[in-house]
Amino acid sequence: MGNLEDQENTNIREESLKPWLRENGYSESVINRAIFELKKAAALNPSDDLYPINREVYTKLRYGVKVRDEASDLVQTVRLIDWEDPYNNAFAVAEEVTVRGENSKRPDIVLYVNGIALGVLELKRASVSVSEGIRQNLDNQQHRFIKPFFSTVQTVLAGNDSQGLYYGTIKTPEKFFLKWKEDNYTYNPDKNILDQHLLQFCEKSRFLEFIHDFVVFDSGIKKTCRPNQFFGVKAAQAFIKRREGGIIWHTQGSGKSLTMVWLAKWIRENQTDARLLIITDRTELDEQIEKVFKGVDEQIYRSKSSSDLLQRLNDSTPWLLCSLIHKFGGRENEEDMKDFIRELKKPADFKPKGNLFVFIDECHRTQSGELHTAMKELLPDALFIGFTGTPLLKTDKKKSIEVFGRYIHTYKFDEAVKDGVVLDLLYEARDVDQKITDQKGIDEWFDTVTRGMNDLPKAELKQKWGTMQKILSTKDRLQKVAFDIIKDFRVKPRLKDGRGNAMLVSRSIYEACRYYEIFQQFGFKKCAIVTSFEPTTSSIKGESTGDGETEKLEQYEIYQKMLNGKDREQFEKDVKKQFIDEPANMQLLIVVDKLLTGFDAPSCTYLYIDKEMRDHGLFQAICRVNRTEKEDKEFGYIVDYKNLFNSLNQSITDYTSDAFDDFEEEDVKGLLVDRLVKAKERLDDALETLYELTKQVESPKEIEQYLKYFVGNTEDKDALKENEEKRLTFYKAVVSLIRAYNNIAPEMKEAGYSDAEAERIKYKVDSYTELRNAIKTASGEYIDLKQYEPDMRQLLDMYLSADPSRTISNFEDASLLQLVVEIGIGAATDRLPNMVKRSRQAVAETLEANMRKVITQEMPINPVYYERMSVLLQELIHQRKSGAVAYEEFLKKIEELAKNLQPENKQSQYPEGIDTPSKQALYEIVQDVEATIAMEADVAYNVEESWIGNTLKERKVKRAISRHITNEEDANRILEIVKNQKEYRR
Repeated sequence: MGNLEDQENTNIREESLKPWLRENGYSESVINRAIFELKKAAALNPSDDLYPINREVYTKLRYGVKVRDEASDLVQTVRLIDWEDPYNNAFAVAEEVTVRGENSKRPDIVLYVNGIALGVLELKRASVSVSEGIRQNLDNQQHRFIKPFFSTVQTVLAGNDSQGLYYGTIKTPEKFFLKWKEDNYTYNPDKNILDQHLLQFCEKSRFLEFIHDFVVFDSGIKKTCRPNQFFGVKAAQAFIKRREGGIIWHTQGSGKSLTMVWLAKWIRENQTDARLLIITDRTELDEQIEKVFKGVDEQIYRSKSSSDLLQRLNDSTPWLLCSLIHKFGGRENEEDMKDFIRELKKPADFKPKGNLFVFIDECHRTQSGELHTAMKELLPDALFIGFTGTPLLKTDKKKSIEVFGRYIHTYKFDEAVKDGVVLDLLYEARDVDQKITDQKGIDEWFDTVTRGMNDLPKAELKQKWGTMQKILSTKDRLQKVAFDIIKDFRVKPRLKDGRGNAMLVSRSIYEACRYYEIFQQFGFKKCAIVTSFEPTTSSIKGESTGDGETEKLEQYEIYQKMLNGKDREQFEKDVKKQFIDEPANMQLLIVVDKLLTGFDAPSCTYLYIDKEMRDHGLFQAICRVNRTEKEDKEFGYIVDYKNLFNSLNQSITDYTSDAFDDFEEEDVKGLLVDRLVKAKERLDDALETLYELTKQVESPKEIEQYLKYFVGNTEDKDALKENEEKRLTFYKAVVSLIRAYNNIAPEMKEAGYSDAEAERIKYKVDSYTELRNAIKTASGEYIDLKQYEPDMRQLLDMYLSADPSRTISNFEDASLLQLVVEIGIGAATDRLPNMVKRSRQAVAETLEANMRKVITQEMPINPVYYERMSVLLQELIHQRKSGAVAYEEFLKKIEELAKNLQPENKQSQYPEGIDTPSKQALYEIVQDVEATIAMEADVAYNVEESWIGNTLKERKVKRAISRHITNEEDANRILEIVKNQKEYRR
């Protein structure tokens, strides 16, 4: 299609769509009606929500547009895309496509099929992160840019030559963009990685298949599949076509439920008379399956009993069912299960209807035994597909393969970690008696609690501390574990700031209740017990002995106290929701067996294990903390009080000889990593990264050279923008360094550092932090980029010495120029970081860069005024550099210029009546008070709701301007100024 930058481009190009529809046999009237319906569905105002409109367009693209043929008066479906024969479509690639909007944009590449824009690709050079392209795509979907163009777009792409291709769909947040990875493909290092990815992902048939078969609209969020889901479903399709069953093993957290959804949709559309039954063995999983399918508008029937299930299977509807099969009739144990299987006989008239497929969730458990045999008898012609998130035991592998068939597709833990789908798990074994009774540990905790406290309350706390020390010196192990966990909530990342929370796995319901009571006694209130215990009067019948409370009586009383009159089931739902949504208000869940499978809480960061566990139960439990969340959650932490993994104490590479010795070693490869080993590796890598980022800074590597490299020449108005990527990369690297240091600072010696090395590293962390603060201040970005440092203050306060580098910015919420105006140039510059204050040149360049940034930001609002300020700044910089003005005189002139940049001080420079920013901007062009006031009133009267980006409404405002301005160029210029005024943005 060539370069389209000089044309008015839309996401539906009729000049391409009409010929294709004609070639496929549609009449002219039908074509016109179909395009009208498509364009009507795709019409989007900047204020509209993109999601429902994109969903409506997707429906028309996937299923066709129903229109009435005037000639025959019959309704026919117009297929806008030939899904069955991908190569019977007109594919086109357009470069630099200028799209008009409130602010016009130019996507690098637009992918058209039959004239309909289905993909947008942003490309970056190898040295610029793909994240920049992702953000550019996200910006373009905002109302102030070209959101309407994305009403037809199904695939949103970004890539560069060093990282390859990342993909998402409309409104996909940056952290959920996925990197493409071809299954069973060895990438050629001699070939461009982006080219290889594009040839794979954008191959015509695959591109259309992705859109047709791997998109869901899930409860307000449009989603597409991960590579493992795509290739897992594709492999399953091949098995189904051969009428062969098998097992899909995708590790915990890799999207198994949506894999089921996509495979189910394909089965319904591609298998004659298809019906699907999904079997689980736990209530939480049954509820989760129902929720997932209903979230994507698939009506699923959840059976109520075994007889209800048989009745539904005996009917021809519903097509989609799920069942919690082994819980029927309250059968909870193995003997009950055998009774149930004996009773589960086919009624005389029972004959399952339809072409039946059965998905077995968590197929490594009960379903591969006698129960599976019973299901096979009931459903002899069904095709069984097993799903599991854990590897199969060595002893079960042969039996499971005999029952279900061979592996259809595998996606193991180490692959998922490498792809960023789940997090690494860091392991730590704790010897509670040795660690907690250590006086150094106790003093450390007390110092943490009393930091910053006055002497009087500290003395009172010291008295209570004596009591706590007595508690610690007792033999009650549960109290010691509880205290150890409370200490973690004081000092550990994410736990201490309320961003993350934890689960404690206890040995029994009774111990869980004891733990809960201990936490309450310690004042740790934001915790709850979630177990299978029903605290009813029948549960304590016959427990009174007259000799004190039995365990059951004690746990009953603790439960009742916790529930405080609430229904147990509702209480459990409430605390689970709070644990997921409000981690700071539900810090710890104490469990025994419940919630260790099928419970996804991304906020959960620590798992404390105080129970003998192994094999599948342990595998699934530790995966509760591997879910990705915010940028500051980098790992899941496993704290083991039972020393389940003895081998980790000896060799980190051989940990399958204990808790996981019944798994194949290859199947659990990379599952756990020693915490200190990983922490040291991260710290060393962070230091190396910062060395590489700063090694090109010129000698002698003082603050002047760093500012020149990261901020640029203050005389160049584009320098700040040009160096933005370098600064952003540096800021993130410093954040990573501080986090890495934070994780290991109290244990530098244990991690293998000498005292001298530890001191040198601490100095480097200090120096990089202060340098980061200096660069952020010099570039005016100390407020703008706070989202990249969510817990910097806490980390610095905790682990860095009490010098100026502890403070990110002591400007609070005021900008540097605001402080110059409010407290004077001397006091304002005194608040600069020490590294900057020590150099007059650095101070001058910091002031100049901050001033340049304000001018650049405000330029669109009043271009004439701020261009004048820009010239004055340029002259002042030139005078300083040429030595024409002394440093003190330069500071005075900077202070004066800073005052002129403040909105409240601009008023004195304008005539009476020119009293708003919009009037001031217009007056700069018109230079007449009465004409300015009249034009501004006319413009204000004609500005309507959501006018920017609406052609008709913009024309109305343009006509109002033209009544006062005859010069067309000036009128267009004023229209752009009006668009940038905050008071007209409605």
